[in-house]
Amino acid sequence: MKRTVISLLSLVLAGFAAQALAAEHEVGQRNKQFTVKDLKIKVGDVVSFPNYDPFFHNVFSLSPTKTFDLGSYPKGETKKVTFDKAGKVDVECAIHPNMQMTILVEP
Repeated sequence: MKRTVISLLSLVLAGFAAQALAAEHEVGQRNKQFTVKDLKIKVGDVVSFPNYDPFFHNVFSLSPTKTFDLGSYPKGETKKVTFDKAGKVDVECAIHPNMQMTILVEP
């Protein structure tokens, strides 16, 4: 029983350590463009997508590494995505087709 409790505690602490090592990155939306064209991050990192434009954006990705759709949101709102798998992620805006960027998630 004591060994099981210690094993469970070790797993919980390892999870907290992984979260503590995760970084947060920002990719803003300004002038119908992403503020970053290419971004390198690590597995477990979070990317926030604040909208600085006076109109709506809809950030999404159909990449196999990370598929997401943040929905339409106005100026002043920020949506976040956690990247849990290594690979290349192409990110776009469903409203403004010229808005494109790439996130490279490294192990």
